[in-house]
Amino acid sequence: MRTLERLFRKKRRLVVGLMSGTSADGMDAALVSITGSGTATAVRLLAFRTFPYPAGYKDHLLRHSGAETARIEDITRLNMLVAEFSADAVRRIARAGGHRLAEIDLIGSHGQTIHHLPETVTLFGRRIRGTLQIGDPSVIAKRTGVVTVGGFRTGDIAVGGTGAPLVPLFDFLMMRSTRFSRGILNVGGIANLTILPRACSASGVRAFDTGPGNMVVDALMAKYFGRPFDTNGTVAWSGRILPGLLRSMGAHPYFRRPIPKSTGREMFGDDFLRSVLRSAPRSHPEDLIATATEFTAYSVYQQYLAHGARKTRIDELFVSGGGVHNSYLMDALARYFGRTPVRSTGMIGVPPDAKEAVCFALLANETIAGHPGNIPGATGAGRRTILGTIALP
Repeated sequence: MRTLERLFRKKRRLVVGLMSGTSADGMDAALVSITGSGTATAVRLLAFRTFPYPAGYKDHLLRHSGAETARIEDITRLNMLVAEFSADAVRRIARAGGHRLAEIDLIGSHGQTIHHLPETVTLFGRRIRGTLQIGDPSVIAKRTGVVTVGGFRTGDIAVGGTGAPLVPLFDFLMMRSTRFSRGILNVGGIANLTILPRACSASGVRAFDTGPGNMVVDALMAKYFGRPFDTNGTVAWSGRILPGLLRSMGAHPYFRRPIPKSTGREMFGDDFLRSVLRSAPRSHPEDLIATATEFTAYSVYQQYLAHGARKTRIDELFVSGGGVHNSYLMDALARYFGRTPVRSTGMIGVPPDAKEAVCFALLANETIAGHPGNIPGATGAGRRTILGTIALP
């Protein structure tokens, strides 16, 4: 326990945050210097990298994320493999930031989501929600010799939450304003929106997943163009919007659900892609890409109107994640939000690509400080609670 006592007493910590999202393209790693905690937190980014996964890994992972194709023995091995990838990323980002591994104080790892089931079901007389992130933090701690915090989502579920989104605490601590009401939008595989009313407290924050971010566009790009994503929205710009398909996509029942709510590949993965293709069987691929990209912006705006604008009209919208590099998407968001400026989070000091990795460094720091890591207005949890499992080296 002396290791944790020393870590608790440190005024400044070198922390690595790890994030592998729904797109599963690579491991994001951020090395940050963190002083303080809670509303006194100060974060300085020292290094950020995305370490691509080996060829064929993404397909292997996605095959074992689906109920029809997953094999329990492969998931068991993947749990160890993701942890090995994570430990490698920690070593590499430490070097990139000019530090020895022994200088790193703490690791915060999101893990790789295999399945996320935020809906409540009754199982043997108990009301249950579920989520599974692989990449065991104990393995990361043993491989690196660094205290590791992981398993953040399950603690929120244990107190009645949906386990996601967890980024809103970071948004509140790092991007709230005393002058403006802000929307903070992250567009990864799934898009999530945080509403920060002017001069709000943590209890005033609301957040929710708005639906697919890049997920459907990336899948269509892989199918028709053999590319992992639409660079700068070039293909979307060359296509035209299919109104019927746009309406069909908007009819998905997720969009009518009340908040709190979160989603993932279970709702907007292969089955949703097949429904898109059935709705527009003879369309040009460019039109499918344009419509899917338009739909991301449309669904963000519609979900904002349904669940955010009734209480808080935002003065500005800041965007992070891979979607910020898609000029078609950013233009579409600007069209929908009208006079509300739409900008990158980089404009307020948060690098858009590094944000989620930095978030999990911050969440690990909050855990070590003994502070809650969830926001009930985002997850629906019955109370705020300390998140994560602490693994010792």
